[in-house]
Amino acid sequence: MKNLSLLLFLSIFGTSVYAQSNESLDLEKAIQLGLENNLQIKMAVETVTLREGDEKIGSGDLFMPRVDATYLRSFSKEDVEQKFLNDPEPRMINDARSRNENFSVAAIYGFRPESFVIMKRLGQLTEISELETKVVVENTVAGISSAYYRLVLELQRYEVLKTTLELSQSRLDIAKAQYELGGAGKRDFLTAQVDYNSDLTMLLTQDQVIQNARVNLNELMALDPGSSFTVKDTILIGDPLYLMDLEENAFTDNKDLLIAQRAENVAFLQMKELRISRLPVLNLNGNYVNNTSNSDAGFLIQNQRQGFNGGGNITINLFNGLTLNRRIQNARVQEKIQSYATDQLGIQLKSDIHRSYNTYLTNKNLLEVEKKNYETAKESTDIALERFRLGISSYLEFRDAQVNLLTAQNRLITSIFNIKEQEIELRRLSGKIFFENSLESFELTSED
Repeated sequence: MKNLSLLLFLSIFGTSVYAQSNESLDLEKAIQLGLENNLQIKMAVETVTLREGDEKIGSGDLFMPRVDATYLRSFSKEDVEQKFLNDPEPRMINDARSRNENFSVAAIYGFRPESFVIMKRLGQLTEISELETKVVVENTVAGISSAYYRLVLELQRYEVLKTTLELSQSRLDIAKAQYELGGAGKRDFLTAQVDYNSDLTMLLTQDQVIQNARVNLNELMALDPGSSFTVKDTILIGDPLYLMDLEENAFTDNKDLLIAQRAENVAFLQMKELRISRLPVLNLNGNYVNNTSNSDAGFLIQNQRQGFNGGGNITINLFNGLTLNRRIQNARVQEKIQSYATDQLGIQLKSDIHRSYNTYLTNKNLLEVEKKNYETAKESTDIALERFRLGISSYLEFRDAQVNLLTAQNRLITSIFNIKEQEIELRRLSGKIFFENSLESFELTSED
């Protein structure tokens, strides 16, 4: 990375002393905690597991036969009266018993021509789920990075306000001494006191801003809102980004665009699936039967059957009220809609990259201006303070120089933060958010 940072401020203001604990937290560790703890990522990973399960279920339903085993056993006890042709006298059998035992195994296999297309469609849906999870991960990384640097920015603003308060304290001490010695009126002293109180109020307000920035970062890392840590007090600007590279990476790696492309393919496969469903369906069946019947009445006292049988049929739909034709037409329209959506997303993606890149370049140009402006304001404030100490300038002149320095300091650190924020956004849009943070090896795995 380019060594362009806020080290200039550190040499002037010293390192941040706002932190409430000695535990250090750098950006890489913050991202690691977020990826491990963020509940949205965990839910997205489990959704991928569900999609993979649906794909396996579909594979079993489409390509595996169905086998059912049935066992039946029944008993009866009845009074039977029988008459036969060769014996006119009725035959009475009381408490005649009959027993029936049946065991069968039936296997059914139906081959649908569209089965392979269905499996491809289920595979595409699984890929979409995986890409959606990666979108959540990338957004989490971008959010943590932005929140981390926002906290650093607010801590730097705190140091700026603290230095401003020190200048106001110096001015108040001078005004008080001059008033007590009779060299200045009470009004100058009271004005210095009011300005000091105003600067103290801004410092205390900034303390609240920092606390909220910590809470926001803790939320993204799924930590307790009260967790405290020290952070690095510099913002390093990365290597220059180039528009052509960003666009090229975006159209190959942007996960939202990849999701839209997969969705377009799913729409195509759905239409193809409906078309293939016009083809004949082959059904095969086989059975194994073991049946035993016993009876105390009738000519047949025992009947036992055992063996295999099988068969098959071919079915083709001849007419279903034109429903299939309408479904194919709707699928064709859906494919066209998804194609338009993909093209629109590509246009939007390219526009977003151009907008962010324009802001990125503008802030980089402003940075050099703000650095020079800060140096000028710093020198002007030093001169104004010395003139005020010697009593050859008014408090208004010193206050103006002090306000100008505060404004220049804030604009400089804000400019650096804005550049970093645009870097994060451009890397997210181009699908390279992990590149900066060396997290390319992140894998999507669900808990056992």
